Order: sequence, then C-alpha cells, then structure tokens
Amino acid sequence: MTTMAPTTTGITGGAWLLEETAPGSVFTPERLTDEHRLIDQTAKEFVTNEALPNHDQLETKDWDLARRLVSRAGELGLMGTDVPEAYGGVELDKAASVVVASRIGQSGAFGSTFGAHTGLAIIPLCCFGTDTQKDKYLGKLVSGEWVGAYCLSESGSGSDALGAKTRATRQDDGSFVLSGEKMWITNGGFADLFVVFAKVDGEQFTAFLVERSFPGVSTGNEEHKMGLHGSSTTPVILQDVRVPTENVLGEVGRGHKVAFNTLNYGRLKLAVAASGGAAVAIGEAARYAVERHQFGRPIASFGAIKHKLGEMAVRAYAVESMIFRTTGLLDTALGDCDPADAGPLRNILEELAVECAIVKVAGSEMIDYVVDENVQIHGGNGFVKDYPAERHYRDARVNRIFEGTNEINRLLIPGTLIRRATKGRLPLIAAAKQLQDEILSPPVLTEPSDVPLGEQLRAVSAFKKTALLVLGLAMQRYGEKLRDEQEVLSWAADILIDTFAAESAVLRALQAATEAPNTAELQTDAACVYVSDAAARVESAARSALAAMAEGDTLRMHLAALRRLLKVTPVNTVVMRRRLADAVVDKAGYMLG
Repeated sequence: MTTMAPTTTGITGGAWLLEETAPGSVFTPERLTDEHRLIDQTAKEFVTNEALPNHDQLETKDWDLARRLVSRAGELGLMGTDVPEAYGGVELDKAASVVVASRIGQSGAFGSTFGAHTGLAIIPLCCFGTDTQKDKYLGKLVSGEWVGAYCLSESGSGSDALGAKTRATRQDDGSFVLSGEKMWITNGGFADLFVVFAKVDGEQFTAFLVERSFPGVSTGNEEHKMGLHGSSTTPVILQDVRVPTENVLGEVGRGHKVAFNTLNYGRLKLAVAASGGAAVAIGEAARYAVERHQFGRPIASFGAIKHKLGEMAVRAYAVESMIFRTTGLLDTALGDCDPADAGPLRNILEELAVECAIVKVAGSEMIDYVVDENVQIHGGNGFVKDYPAERHYRDARVNRIFEGTNEINRLLIPGTLIRRATKGRLPLIAAAKQLQDEILSPPVLTEPSDVPLGEQLRAVSAFKKTALLVLGLAMQRYGEKLRDEQEVLSWAADILIDTFAAESAVLRALQAATEAPNTAELQTDAACVYVSDAAARVESAARSALAAMAEGDTLRMHLAALRRLLKVTPVNTVVMRRRLADAVVDKAGYMLG
C-alpha cells in the first residue's frame, strides 16, 4: 500500500489508482437527500413545462425567449446552487448542482445556454472574483437579469488555449485595451457579460470581465451548426475595448488558473448533462421498441434490441456512478469550508482535474453511443425530423469537442498523474516499482471469491495494476519525451477511464444492497457487465501500448506479465443485459431514473 502526500483539500486526486477504496465510502445517487429531490422536482417541472415546449421556437433563434427562460430558471433558484447567499445564490452543495444540471441536460439546446451561463460564467466569478466583482455581477447572473459567456477559443487556438492571439495592452491609467476575436462562443449573440482571455502585452495570459456595453464589443453572425440549433454560437469581436483594471479576473498572468479550473468543473457538468440527456434517449428507445412491431411482435422482444437497450443502460450506469463519486469528493473537501471563501473550491477543482477529465470523456462518448443506438432502434424513423431521435443525435456530437476535445483530455489524464508523480505528490513511481517486484516474484494461487462482487473487485485491482504497468514502462521508456507519444498516452487514458468507471460501478452496486435493495440486482448486473466488457478493452489497450514500446523478447516478457495480471473470468452478459433491457422497457426509461 502506498502513502499519499497530504493536500490542502484533504482529497488526493488519482488516489483511487494506488489505493483500495472501501465499499460504502463513495457518494451515490441513492444517497441524495429530500432537499436534493425537491430541487430535482423543480428542475424537472421547469424542463417539462417551460423549456421543452419552447424548443422549436428557440430553434428559430428567438433569443428574447432564451433570455426569458434564463430569467425563469433564475426565479426558481436553479442558477444559484453554486453561489453563496451573500451574492444572491441559494448556497447548496455540489450534489444539488449536479441534480439540476442533469435535468437541464434533458432540455435540448437550452441546456447549452444554461451550462455556459452557470458553469463558465458564474463559476469563474465565484472562484476568482473579488468581493467588488461578485457584488457587481453575480446577483445579475444568478437572477437571470444578465446572461454570461466564456471567451477562450480562437480560430487558431482551440485546444492550444494558451496560444491565444487576443491582446491586452496596458494603459498609463492602469486600464487595458483588448483587441482580438474569439470564436464559437456559446450565448455569444445575446450575452451581457463575457469572461475574456487575452495576453497582456502579448505575453501574460489573463482573464477579464468584459461587458457588452463597453465600446468596441460586438458579435458576429450566428454559426450554422450541425446541432444545438436553439443555442446561440457566434464570434465575439473586440476592437480596442477599454477594460478598467478592476475588471481583471484573478491576477494578471494567471489566467490559466481561471481557464483550467473553470474547465475542470465544466467537464464534470458536461458529463452530468450528458447523463441526463442519455436517460431521455433510453426512454425514447424503450418506448419505440415496444410500439414498433416486426414479424408479428414488438422489436423490444428481440435479442439484438435487448442487447442495445441493456448496453445503453450499462454505460449510463457507469457514467452516473463516476459522476456522483466525484461529486462526493467535491462535497467532502468543501464540507466544513466557509462558502464565501473561494479558495477551497479552487483547490479541489484543481486536485480533481483527472477525475473531471475522465467523466467528461466517458460521459460524452456514452451519450454518443446511446443516441446512435436510439436512432438505430428507430430505424428509418430515427433519420427523419418527425422523431426527436434525429435531433438528439446531432445535438450530442459537440460534447466530444466542448470543454477541451476528448483527445486533449485523454492526454491530460495520464499526463497529470505523471506530472504529480515526478513532483512527489503522487507515489506512482514507487507503486510501479512495487508492481515490477510482484511480477518477478512467484505467482500466488487465488481461490474464487465468495463475497458479493468479489470477482469484479479483483478485476478492478487487475485493471489498476495494468494501468501501472503501462504508465511505469512508458515513463521508463520515454522519460521527458513521453508527452510526444500521444498514442501511448491515449491508450493509458483508456485504461484509466475504464478502471475508474468499473470501480465506481462496482462500489455503487455493493452499496445498493443496503441503500437501494429494490434495484440492487439490476445494479449488480450493470456493474458485472461493465467490468466484463472493460476487461477486454483494457487488455486491448495495454497490448497496443506495450507493442508500441517494446519488441521481440522484451515485448513477449511484457505480454506475459500482462496475462499474469489480467485474469478476468467472463460472465454471462447476455442474460444480464436482457434483464436490464426488460427493466428499461418496464420503466419506459433508464431503469434507475
């Protein structure tokens, strides 16, 4: 067992890779309180009665309607969950924010408007704003009187955010003059406040609060997008915009802290919205599969369709489990903190960068799978606009690009762990060395486990060791040049994603025996299917990575070590998926929704 270095948050990001997590210790949806369920009901009614009925009108670019919906969400307190009461918020925990974001994620394009406003405009103000800035802007944003937007990307610097060309020139009176153009800005067409990133004197990357009313601020034409037609996406043009010194957000030259910590939370919330959206699509698929008859019977009765519905449920379950586990870590770290003190939130968002990136990749790819299979189950009807399956398919695609592309996030996941290891913050190197010693020692025979999900827990342990094997060899093989080996890093990321997902699902299923006995068997099925299929993916990724790093006898030695580590007994996933599919059909939706 390795020893973790203490952190300012009391939580060590990535610790799950090197330590066993005790069953019963992770936060799950089953632990939501009555207060959480009340705010969930409020959000559900808003989406059902106000947002969705106006979706077609939003797609005509009716931004006055969009603003009214933002204002209405503000009236209901849905935008203030992360904001202290002193600034007009309702000061709830992060679990409440997740509950709201999941429901709003079911509202179609309005979810994008809401997410950019709450996650990318309000959060950086909460984390980095001065008291004066918070007094001036937060109340307007929380109430919906003003709408916010986040201006990071440029035509030549999407993933390379720090390569931005927008310039801020310091003036003699301490103010700044901003010039440049930001691209693909959600809410750009009607936002009142922009969080803009620019380089002071061409060098110091800095965040600014820029009001639309400042002379020189304008927006370009609406982008003609593949999906999310009911959300505004425009360029934001800055032509010699004078910004007072008191509108610097954070510190000059420290804009990367604002950008990346905001994106960490945004990545978590994107996965949450994807989770909510997936639940809707699963419900649509289930209902259609019951209504659609072929060969004299509903297609829901066919094994091929049951496989699809069951797999949709399994992937949604794993992502939901990761989301709430990560949310629990956030709330644990913030539990005894003064809500008015933004320091702890900044620290924990930075600490959980790996977890947030994992759920973002997993969530965005999960919903892509779900909406694709929803179209497939609908057949030809899924390809026409008469059914919402077509719109869900288009709207979901951008999630793999939002909040940092999945490719960038895949590099960030192992890269962050390795960087922390080299700085002594995470004993990854010692753990990899310990694993080498274990591989070289005589094998120990293990008896089949007779504890609930015991074999799945063993499999998770094997996944962790596989990740350590690949990461350890990569660090040894490439040293500081590892950052250039993007294929190897991506395979390592895939192993880490499946490891965190599998463990989160298994731990939640174990807790379900006491926390949710009515659905415990279904949760066990979902966890077992996920682990069984993850084992094949982990092995494939590891073999590909090892083959990239070695050849000949050395490769054969590494592959032998992999076979020794990764012994996972298959389970009958057909039976389990069918039970999950039947539950989805019976509920006419996600079986735990």
